[in-house]
Amino acid sequence: MSINLTISHRGQAYSLSVLPNDTLALLQSKLEDLTSTPPSFQKLLYKGKSNKSLDDQITITEAGLKDGMKIQMLGTTPKELDGMKAVENEQQKRERIMRERARKGPTKLHSTGRATAEDLNYRFHKLVPLPHLPNPSSALNLLERLSNDPAIHHVMQKHKFAVGILTELAPHEHPELLGLNQNAGEQIKLRLRTDRYDGFRTYKEVRRVLCHELTHNVWGDHDNNFKELNSLLNREVAAYESSVQSGTNVLGYSGDVYEGPSMTQLDSFSQVLGGTSTTSAGSTAMSLLADSAEDRRGRALEAAEKRLRQEEEEMESSCGTAGRSAVTE
Repeated sequence: MSINLTISHRGQAYSLSVLPNDTLALLQSKLEDLTSTPPSFQKLLYKGKSNKSLDDQITITEAGLKDGMKIQMLGTTPKELDGMKAVENEQQKRERIMRERARKGPTKLHSTGRATAEDLNYRFHKLVPLPHLPNPSSALNLLERLSNDPAIHHVMQKHKFAVGILTELAPHEHPELLGLNQNAGEQIKLRLRTDRYDGFRTYKEVRRVLCHELTHNVWGDHDNNFKELNSLLNREVAAYESSVQSGTNVLGYSGDVYEGPSMTQLDSFSQVLGGTSTTSAGSTAMSLLADSAEDRRGRALEAAEKRLRQEEEEMESSCGTAGRSAVTE
């Protein structure tokens, strides 16, 4: 007797029929044919379980899959990985430009200081920490930092995002969630705190979830439309910060920035390598730095791809916004 399964992947539902004695590997092979996602990149979630802890040679029955069961699949295609590599290459190009600009000295962007009434609408209109949780003032400070983040402000103005309330999720009330967007921007809730309430999650982690939830102002499901816009927002945040990193700090950005090595630092580096502090030695040090960077890029790219896959899985499985039914709750 066959077992009928429904697999949901990025807003698309697939119906599959397998036999009880078919292996998990066979199921994953069929899913690869349907979604172009290799088995090694597939993560199947069902009834609180995941295939990642199972041997792919066990049978469908042994894996706990039953007739009529619904499965959520997460995964990245090789084509998308190629896109990540292209983004990484572009980032490396920007970093080289940033280093050149850092050596030549900062450039400046001049703001007119004018803001229209329309511009003022595209922002977070109210910040609300949870008063019954510890240190609400610290939570408010984090919400204010997000609200005042120039890169976030930039994408909100560009895409005309308005959010009524920016508030937090209590870990004990929503342990499975990192973020939630209600009514397409009426209210966005973010997990600010650690599970034990002994501190706060890192700013970059929270901001990445915020970009994810801002995307839900436009798209409800985690489909390709959502993923394209979410990727665009993250690229725009990075591009904005790159412009700041090249010397445009007059706009008030105070986040993490890249600072190019000074000639004194290069001289010191050349001395550590056994060189001298002459101009030629400085050039030799820069060449060695570049060679070292090239050696690291392969490992960094592999780690970045793995991290992005893990972040995508975490974001989608820990986001409370999925489809218009959730957006309008």
